[in-house]
Amino acid sequence: MNMNTQIAKSIAEALNNELSVIEIQNLLEKPKKLDLGDLAFPCFTLAKKLRKSPQTIASDIKNNLSCDCIQEIQVVGGYVNIFYHQATITQQVLSQIVKEKNLYGTKQESKGNVVLDFSSPNIAKPFSMGHLRSTVIGNALANIAEKNGYKAIRINHLGDWGTQFGKLIVAYQKWGDQKTIEVAPIEELLKIYVKFHEEAEQDDSLNEQARIAFKALEDGDEETLALWQWFRDASLEEFKNIYELLGINFDSFVGEAFYNDKMAAVVKELEEKELLVKSEGAHVVEIDNMPPCLMTKTDGATLYATRDLAAAFYRQQQYDPEKSFYVVGHEQSLHFNQLFKVIGKMGYDWAKDLQHVPFGMILKEGKKMSTRKGKIVLLADVLTEAIATAKRNIEEKNPNLIEKDSVAHQVGVGAVIFNDLKNNRLHDIEFSIEHMMNFEGETGPYIQYTNARIASLLEKADEHSYEVSLEALGEQAWPVILLLEQFPKVIASAFEEADPSLIAKYALQLARQFNKYYAQNKVLVDDSQRKSRLAFCLCVSIVLKESLALLGIAAPKNM
Repeated sequence: MNMNTQIAKSIAEALNNELSVIEIQNLLEKPKKLDLGDLAFPCFTLAKKLRKSPQTIASDIKNNLSCDCIQEIQVVGGYVNIFYHQATITQQVLSQIVKEKNLYGTKQESKGNVVLDFSSPNIAKPFSMGHLRSTVIGNALANIAEKNGYKAIRINHLGDWGTQFGKLIVAYQKWGDQKTIEVAPIEELLKIYVKFHEEAEQDDSLNEQARIAFKALEDGDEETLALWQWFRDASLEEFKNIYELLGINFDSFVGEAFYNDKMAAVVKELEEKELLVKSEGAHVVEIDNMPPCLMTKTDGATLYATRDLAAAFYRQQQYDPEKSFYVVGHEQSLHFNQLFKVIGKMGYDWAKDLQHVPFGMILKEGKKMSTRKGKIVLLADVLTEAIATAKRNIEEKNPNLIEKDSVAHQVGVGAVIFNDLKNNRLHDIEFSIEHMMNFEGETGPYIQYTNARIASLLEKADEHSYEVSLEALGEQAWPVILLLEQFPKVIASAFEEADPSLIAKYALQLARQFNKYYAQNKVLVDDSQRKSRLAFCLCVSIVLKESLALLGIAAPKNM
């Protein structure tokens, strides 16, 4: 039981359980000034319920509150200001981390499956920086879900169907060269895809040809299907190289095309439930306070929404998830709101368990990167440059380091991932290779280096038994202890808010506070407090490594 829960439970008992422990936890605040305590409980919302003044309620709580982790209680106005018993909390927190190691903060009870739909690049297009956000946010959320007791099902819902393939097929038939494409598939397919859009601006009949080509693909035309399969296989091979670089694995690469034979049943159910309405030749589902959700076009061709609806039903049957996350950019918010509403209108209560996890864009010079105009930055190029930059830094600062290539890979890739995840996912990010490659300050390498420094200390000490005592650590350790105690709560909040940046920001804060401590305290001095200092350092390292692991970032022992 963490500190806030202990205190909330004690307050509930002092109030004769007039409020639940969860209600009290939601009311607890961190005072703005240190002299007002470590935690505050406002009593104003209780005044009406208990028919007493907030100050009287606060005084009653003070007189009846008993908890080992509280040293002092003050009543100020309608607030109960709580001061922690630092020695007790230090003992509890550090002992727990030393015992549980990387399981610290892990929810032990099994909570069922969480399905995560993320990354999902379009085949026959290069894996650009634009795909990075969904990929790393989704992977981090999967790790966080597992830390919270769920089994994560990682699904790469490949964009392997849709009208863009009609365009690509027409482009290949007009300008494609098989031998050139076989040498560099994605690069050449991108060229002819960009050319299609340039030509279509002058000749609108190309768009009609593309619509006809996609309809032929949907109808199972052998020639167009063979081209589509070729495009898909070549793309997936390239994508898997990127995922290997990032250290990301998937449970399924089932894309949109997989649901072609599953859509008719969904459309039929919509008809049977009288939810499908004809509108200008197309079929839609009407939704309150939203535009109608388009299900089939005038020519009978299916749409993004039809396939996503079929996918949602398939996943529900296949995985029986407690929750499903769709990690897709915020520009698709309307689509997912419509999708979830349609499932709800069909009478399925699991619609409430579906959640769109939107995020901002990576911008280049303030503008969205565009594949159709050829304005993209390849993720593979960025990762290669990040690894090369990391290796140059290692050569300068630690030329005798063993396994330089492996460490450079961990540091370079970690820099790219952390640069994304430290931002609130809803914010747009301006792409800057220089900023991404800066390994000082608020970066992944800064956290990795802090952990490597601790690993070096622990290796030199060669200690196998530890003691825990706040007196031995000194007052500079207390802010670090508080942060270590908060780790389980940060993990829970990151899952509840579907926001990995909470963990990234936490890890930065922990690394900074530890480095302040380390600047003022010699750890390896051979005295009676040495074992306590080493236990403290070990605990910081455990939590830093686990924070990085949750974000999908490695923690090298040496840098």
